[in-house]
Amino acid sequence: MNTASRAEALARAAAHFPILGPCSADDLLEVVRLELGHPEILDGFRPYGAYFARAYCHSPLLHIVSGNTPHAALQSLIRGLLVGAENRMKLPSDGLPEAGEFLSLLPAALRERVKISTTLPAEWQREAEAWIVFGSDETITHFRMQARPGARFEPHGHLFSFGLVARPAPGAADAAARDISLFNQKGCLSPHDIYVRGDAAAFAAELARAMADFAAAEPPLPVSVAEAAEIHNVRANYRFRSASDPRVKLHESGGSLDWTVIYEDDPWFASSCLNRVVYVKPWPEGNPAEALGPVRGWLGAVGIWPAAPEAAELVSPLAPSRICPLGRMQLPPWSWHQEGRQNLAGLVRWVDFEADIG
Repeated sequence: MNTASRAEALARAAAHFPILGPCSADDLLEVVRLELGHPEILDGFRPYGAYFARAYCHSPLLHIVSGNTPHAALQSLIRGLLVGAENRMKLPSDGLPEAGEFLSLLPAALRERVKISTTLPAEWQREAEAWIVFGSDETITHFRMQARPGARFEPHGHLFSFGLVARPAPGAADAAARDISLFNQKGCLSPHDIYVRGDAAAFAAELARAMADFAAAEPPLPVSVAEAAEIHNVRANYRFRSASDPRVKLHESGGSLDWTVIYEDDPWFASSCLNRVVYVKPWPEGNPAEALGPVRGWLGAVGIWPAAPEAAELVSPLAPSRICPLGRMQLPPWSWHQEGRQNLAGLVRWVDFEADIG
């Protein structure tokens, strides 16, 4: 199969997974063109400057994926198949049903290029020409040490994201609730905090209403005993503080742990315990970089409302890898420079051809 036929087959399968967002064959081929210079450069020599070049995929690729964001695992597999590689995917210990479902929708020529397992066979580690690893810093460090010398290593570590409502208006709270709630807030594109220029306390109350509405339509995924205890602890802490401090307000789902909104009149970035627990804070007009503290170097996405240049200018100095409309944080385009770098470029090697054109 050439690149175009692989893109067609992958797009047909991806259409069954709304979590992947729009994914047409043209979208995939455009990523090849943007990152590698020509949509057919994996199929043969194509013009490159004054001469020619061809990209060859590293193969096999080894994907180490997590279960909290199945769309990231599918995206990684799609990229590996798009460049034509053999793919080995190490699933979480409790599996990833979406991976098997996706494979069942592929033609045999592509399906045969994928092996999945909840364990990590030693031969997969020995043979892998490139590793794509998702997980915590500890997970990435562990697998980096397992990769053989010379193998390409593409890490996707933990990132922090936030939203900015630069001008509160109808629809902003519903957009924020969607971004917070999807995947139980466990993806690197899930906002921990929503900053507000204006009346942040009033927005927190509106966000609580929106979170309740979203939970009624799309109930949260189950939480573990440890996760539930963490939510209870956070709520208890802020319930105590709000009783004596008007600068703090707790909004919580009654009789459940479905969602929690905490207003705090302190712009310092607060890391959420996740599972639909979000902080609403005033935007630090003077020095936002200082308010973000130690997470500044790990910024994933910033969702802004409205998605206008003046709002983007407020957050662009912080150097997130993506600025997008609030409400679409969980649907990155295929061309997104994940963690500030290209996604296909690390999966290929190059052969240059200096033809005798005299």
